[in-house]
Amino acid sequence: MKKFMDDDFLLSTDTAKDLFRAAKEMPVFDWHCHLSPKEIYDNKNPDDIAELWLSYDHYKWRAMRSFGIDEKYITGDADGYDKFKAWAKTMPYLIGNPLYHWTHLELQRYFGIYKTLSPETCDEIWEKCNAKIKKGGFSPRELIEKSGVVCVCTTDDPADTLEYHKLLAKDKSFSCRVLPAFRPEKALGIELPSFPEWLSRMEKTAGVKIDSYKTLKEVLKERIRYFDSVGCLACDHSFSYIPYKKCGVDELEEIFRKGAAGEKPTEFECDCYKTDLLTELAKEYAAHDWVMELHVGALRNNNTRMFKKIGADSGFDSIDDCNTASGLSKFLDSLDSQNALPKTVIFNLNPRDNFVYGSMIGNFQGSGNYSKIQYGAAWWFNDNYDGMRKQLATLANLGCLGKFIGMVTDSRSFLSYPRHEYFRRILCEYIGDLVEEGKYPRDMEFLKNIAEDISYNNAAAYFGI
Repeated sequence: MKKFMDDDFLLSTDTAKDLFRAAKEMPVFDWHCHLSPKEIYDNKNPDDIAELWLSYDHYKWRAMRSFGIDEKYITGDADGYDKFKAWAKTMPYLIGNPLYHWTHLELQRYFGIYKTLSPETCDEIWEKCNAKIKKGGFSPRELIEKSGVVCVCTTDDPADTLEYHKLLAKDKSFSCRVLPAFRPEKALGIELPSFPEWLSRMEKTAGVKIDSYKTLKEVLKERIRYFDSVGCLACDHSFSYIPYKKCGVDELEEIFRKGAAGEKPTEFECDCYKTDLLTELAKEYAAHDWVMELHVGALRNNNTRMFKKIGADSGFDSIDDCNTASGLSKFLDSLDSQNALPKTVIFNLNPRDNFVYGSMIGNFQGSGNYSKIQYGAAWWFNDNYDGMRKQLATLANLGCLGKFIGMVTDSRSFLSYPRHEYFRRILCEYIGDLVEEGKYPRDMEFLKNIAEDISYNNAAAYFGI
């Protein structure tokens, strides 16, 4: 029997172990995350492990709810120790859940604690973690640098001023680059009650009255130029499905008028609006050599009662089962036919559709770019051992695994970087299995290059950092 989470954790073959020794030394480029640039700039040391560990993590919140923990100890007003105790109570029951592995990787890597978290060890681990935190070394910048991170791309609304990105760029004492990523989700969400409010915010930032769809597009293009001047390399979009519906200029203006007035357009009108705006934005991304990220398949804010109580991004989202292949194909093709298709990463949330997306990326690869269209890493509910293996196998079967751009944290926590280690172990185990089974030659020099490339080099070259 293997020891629990030892040096060879998830590595069962000699080939995998040799590959991981190379992969683990690579830097981290976290090209999609939800870290706060303000928190990175302010660089405050947390008060305790509860603040550091439990404040933003909706993965943990879902697990605690599944165990029956009262919301008071999850997002409520309970004190940090009681929340930590509730998490410790939950932990032993998360058999097979990646949270069990991530939690202990974080305890090992940042705190040097190799005991498992449980009600019995709760107090000891609480005291040891907090003693280390009080000594310092756990501020956002220190954790980022300790984790070997050389660049992060945050997620930023077009209306954001990016003031903290600019301040961080001037601070030569911090080695990691913190770059914005353009996320115009609220601009596309014309059906949402919040759309008029967002328009007002955008007007204040841009200093322009947005009284037409034409003006909105002009403002967003100007914001793209502004983001580019601050170092932006990528944009991000999230859809349950990729729409592709067409209508005329006058119809688009009327749809915009409805949304701006707080009226909800029809589904067809929303799809027309999103198709046109996303297309216009994508052309700008291509012109600026940005990477376009498409996250597809999330069904968000399912629990109305809890949404009203604690808001979005609180752990009440799940996998959608929409059919998206046709719309995505038409969208990509419309851009490709105009020679305006940017480098694109497609993240798929429904594992049912792995081969749909794995085959889709092969339709629009271009000369001069290695794997111009990428099948993104196993995302969200797939961010686990089985999900990562399936994503890697899909890409290996249908694409060019050696040019894969690898892992992202997609996280709001500064302790999430062991997820990159977790991914690298799974990657090396997958490749090692192919070699050990005689499905690929044991050319270790080449294979180590592949492992290093997928861990860091491919993404660095793809984004141009």
